[in-house]
Amino acid sequence: MEIGERLKEARETKDISLDSLQETTKIQKRYLVAIEEGNFQILPGKFYARAFIKEYANAVGLNPNELLEEYKEEVPKTEDEHDAPYTRIQRTRKESNTEKSPAIFSLMPTIIVILLVIGIILAALFFYTQATSGGDESSPQEEQNDNEIIINNPDDNDQDNNEDAEEESTEEIEGTEETESEEAEEEEQSEAEFSLVEEGAGSPPESTFDLTNAGEEITLTLESSGNTWLDVQNGDGESLHSAEFTEDDSPMEFDISDEERIYLSIGNAPDLTVTINGEELEYPIDPSVEVFQKIWIDINNET
Repeated sequence: MEIGERLKEARETKDISLDSLQETTKIQKRYLVAIEEGNFQILPGKFYARAFIKEYANAVGLNPNELLEEYKEEVPKTEDEHDAPYTRIQRTRKESNTEKSPAIFSLMPTIIVILLVIGIILAALFFYTQATSGGDESSPQEEQNDNEIIINNPDDNDQDNNEDAEEESTEEIEGTEETESEEAEEEEQSEAEFSLVEEGAGSPPESTFDLTNAGEEITLTLESSGNTWLDVQNGDGESLHSAEFTEDDSPMEFDISDEERIYLSIGNAPDLTVTINGEELEYPIDPSVEVFQKIWIDINNET
């Protein structure tokens, strides 16, 4: 008996329809039929065959590891199927940031010189203005007739000085209040944050995350560095994407602002990067160990 017949027999024994099995495993019905008939070449890739068979076996109550060991000569091998490193995109971003930093530091001497020149010019203008205003104030007194008597009221000068001081103090207070208000607003604005609620068990593992502080507009971005099988659904089971996902398709974005939950079924996790509003999701289980992973994301915007 071939492995596909063994799986089909277990499914029929438990009276599970293909439609029901598709709902449980999130694997398309045509792939389930292909597995039962032994047509593994129809599947998206060789490593998907092992992942889909394990998922099928779990759903019908068979031990997937023992089943794969028993039919190891029949199931396609997955060696060297996916060598693309998981953190290729992350390394590219880090290298880009590293290349930009020296350019900024090389401009520092030029910036310092420009600031010094501006400071010298402002100081010269200040002293020139003081000298000019002092000469103008003495001129009217020299032109006065000998018979004219000029009485300066010291109270007027004191009053003017007090008014100027009050205006400067008010401006300083207003500036300080605006700065504090802007700082407070920046502190209130926090970035989206993932919190692991449940780390998946079994094979493939199914994990749950909480997403907080995402804001009113929420964008799910998916980037593939190779070849990935991807199924994306909302909390109502509506499929947003269910097909093979390659590097040429990247990046793929979904507006999930109105969703409460998002489900991801990932066939080749090392090649897939998941971010929401710029915040990257870290896989709870090493993707090099479990290439097939299922993830639920509960969206909670209460702060």
